[in-house]
Amino acid sequence: MDSTGVPHVLEHTVLCGSQKYPCRDPFFKMLNRSLSTFMNAFTASDYTLYPFSTQNPKDFQNLLSVYLDATFFPCLRELDFWQEGWRLEHENPSDPQTALTFKGVVFNEMKGAFADNERVFSQHLQNLLLPDHTYAVVSGGDPLCIPDLTWKQLRHFHATHYHPSNARFFTYGSFPLEQHLKQIHEEALSKFQKIELSTAVPPQKPWDKPREFQITCAPDSLAADSSKQTTVSVSFLLPDITDTFEAFTLNLLSSLLIGGPNSPFYKALIESGLGTDFSPDVGYNGHTREAYFSVGLQGIADKDVQTVRDIIDRTLEDVIAKGFEGDRIEALLHKIEIQMKHQSVSFGLALTSYIASCWNHDGDPVELLQLGRHVAQFRQCLKENPKFLQEKVKQYFKNNQHKLTLSMTPDDQYSEKQTQMETEKLKRKVSSLSLEDKQQIYEKGLELQTQQSEAHDASCLPALKVSDIERSIPFTELAVVPAAGNVPVQYCAQPTNGVVYFRAFCSLHSLPPELGPYVPLFCSVLTKLGCGSLDYRQQAQQIELKTGGMSAAPHVLPDDSQLDTYEQGVLFSSFCLDRNLPDMMHLWADIFNSPCFEEEEHFRVLVKMAAQELSNGVPDSGHLYASICASRTLTPAGDLQETFSGMEQVRLMKGVAEMADIAPVLEKLPRIQQYLLDCENMRCSVNATPQQMSQTEQVVGDFLRSLGRRRLEQEPEPPQVVQKPAPPGWGSSSHVSGSQVLRKLITDPTFRPCQMKTHFLFPFPVNYVGECVRTAPYTDPDHASLKILASLMTAKFLHTEIREKGGAYGGGAKLSHNGIFTFYSYRDPRSTETLQAFAEAVDWARSGRFSQQDIDEAKLSVFSQVDAPVAPSSKGMDHFLYGLSDELKQAHREQLFAVHRQGLIDVSDKYLGIGRSPHGLALLGPENMKIASDPSWIIR
Repeated sequence: MDSTGVPHVLEHTVLCGSQKYPCRDPFFKMLNRSLSTFMNAFTASDYTLYPFSTQNPKDFQNLLSVYLDATFFPCLRELDFWQEGWRLEHENPSDPQTALTFKGVVFNEMKGAFADNERVFSQHLQNLLLPDHTYAVVSGGDPLCIPDLTWKQLRHFHATHYHPSNARFFTYGSFPLEQHLKQIHEEALSKFQKIELSTAVPPQKPWDKPREFQITCAPDSLAADSSKQTTVSVSFLLPDITDTFEAFTLNLLSSLLIGGPNSPFYKALIESGLGTDFSPDVGYNGHTREAYFSVGLQGIADKDVQTVRDIIDRTLEDVIAKGFEGDRIEALLHKIEIQMKHQSVSFGLALTSYIASCWNHDGDPVELLQLGRHVAQFRQCLKENPKFLQEKVKQYFKNNQHKLTLSMTPDDQYSEKQTQMETEKLKRKVSSLSLEDKQQIYEKGLELQTQQSEAHDASCLPALKVSDIERSIPFTELAVVPAAGNVPVQYCAQPTNGVVYFRAFCSLHSLPPELGPYVPLFCSVLTKLGCGSLDYRQQAQQIELKTGGMSAAPHVLPDDSQLDTYEQGVLFSSFCLDRNLPDMMHLWADIFNSPCFEEEEHFRVLVKMAAQELSNGVPDSGHLYASICASRTLTPAGDLQETFSGMEQVRLMKGVAEMADIAPVLEKLPRIQQYLLDCENMRCSVNATPQQMSQTEQVVGDFLRSLGRRRLEQEPEPPQVVQKPAPPGWGSSSHVSGSQVLRKLITDPTFRPCQMKTHFLFPFPVNYVGECVRTAPYTDPDHASLKILASLMTAKFLHTEIREKGGAYGGGAKLSHNGIFTFYSYRDPRSTETLQAFAEAVDWARSGRFSQQDIDEAKLSVFSQVDAPVAPSSKGMDHFLYGLSDELKQAHREQLFAVHRQGLIDVSDKYLGIGRSPHGLALLGPENMKIASDPSWIIR
């Protein structure tokens, strides 16, 4: 009922020690004591979810025991100064009179979250549209209110909410249900008496007239047009989400209104040229007790707010008058059908998330999952009343007085005002303290610092052993068959539930360097501009009617044995119900043979949307951008990765979106097509059921035979390209039959890695830090040791220094398949101090200050990633993309098992020590005086 973030702080806190497991941070320690494939916790507006998954039955029982005990029996010590809530600590411990500074994981997490303007807008939208109860506050915590939370409030919230009478349990998978129920009963439910709860959220009182609000945000330095940074949306309150059929209908109606280029609001708003993209939270939102629908534009001029509002009203009137085309409705129902059949590795988690809100308000979760019944009922309603959907639009939108118009404009002083409010709050808190209070806080801070530096005994926690890990991987049966002359097609028979998955990889080894930066743009628009005889609207309709989606994405694929060798290309992906395979492949044939690059106006629309999406994504993925930039001077592939998906690409798209004349960019696309869209340098992959294979082989063969070839006679390869046959496993092992694949890899013998330090200035209240080191390729035994070392450093050193002591939301170390070792931090109040922590982590590793138990736990953590479940649709993809045979993966597995203490010390010294290997550093965040005065840093 307030914005102190009490449920969010509690979410972090309860996983930090319990009666049965009285050690610090069981959650993070279990990451290294299990083979979990997922462990996390989420706080929504009105519930907290604690999900985990594993493929090991013993591990499942261990994790369930820890989660149950942590949730219902946490050790809620006096938490005002405990590391997972918030804490006050002196900047200078030698002077108890100095100003106090706030630090804390949740505090910095939320400061980072609200650095994202989309998040600011979405939060205000919900708070203002549902103002009468819990949705009017920030359940995650407002950074200015989090410091007001007291230990007493935290304990009270736990006592009144964390009780089995207020809990719901969801299990999914193949382990016997009876065992779960028995354990849940014995370890939790049997220890409580049922209580009457007062946690129900009352209905929002409907308004008798619409309301309007204006808010401000920070300017976006990446916006294409600095004079067009206003966002406006119109939102409507909808019925209770526990009415499952009405919720289903309104969700469908929302998709008809805003989904894709054939939808009324896309045509009216996106193609108006007034803005860059839909407003945040567009469409149906069913995460609150009463749902809501929102539509609007971002990236508009302030003067166009009323114009956008008028367009929204006019579009609703048009829909009421004209309704929707039958094909659009069929396309949506087809989408539901294919979603029900498509299997992902997170299917169980997706179901949990799907039912959580409705079940939380006592809706029927089983009824919610009966999508087939809802579809049948929907079809019947349309049959009985052709104006069924138009009447819903009239009822819920035109005649709905509970209507909110929200606009958000940038304020140049926004960040300074936020900092000032935080500083003033801190001053008020400090001024209210007596000398005795300050002394006590100072002593508590020292006590906390001491506790954080102490080794903690985790022996009370359950743990798997390295001997519990399977020694061998199950091999995947594959067949590689040449089609249409010489195009290799990999076939992988899998239980795909009647769905066919098709992929094609086309090499770009001969692409002129000046076209490289535009490949991501080419990929993002290729399936959206029209093809063959279809314009872009007709193409979108056919893709929705016949497929589960068609996409293209640039890929940089590292070689497994050489750091300076890589493959660059584009991966085309799609899937469909088996009955629609000929239609899907016909669409691909049209896209490859006759893509449309003439629609300049629609191209401009797509460019603006792509640029806005990239800009919006930076605050949420800052650590990834920092890491990509930090690795760009370490390998040739790293430099290309920065071009394709780093800050360089974000800035390029900003520049393209700013262009008055976009024709020169559009003209580059047919040139890229010449080097890409044929079968000269292509390989294909199909995953389908055994029964579908013969039909699939025929249809894919027809597709390949329809494609053009770029040249009649073989041109000599450029000198930097080497042809590499896929390793044994593609053609010579027992589980892969058929022909061999030649991959065309790019190598640069003149490349010299070097160090570069880059600071991207952003008005964020937190930092994102990345430091990368060039190490060893996948097949080198050192790679396995470095992978274990990254896990070891994260769990045993960096987590304590960066998250517990430093207050960052996240941080650690990881080793990528490409041989780049990365240190990173996320939503971090510190910057240069974190870089120092990275250096100290290397010293810690080189000195061997870890035990055999620590090494074993690191191995468990690594194997939980190595053995993460793979969906039937993705089996064999390591073979297809990277040329990695199961034999190579098994050899790497044995190298991981063989990692030992001295090997870890050796690789930390050999690669990570000062002056041993080239390092790259990058930072996204606010101005920093230390960095600004250091000439070795490049400021961007």
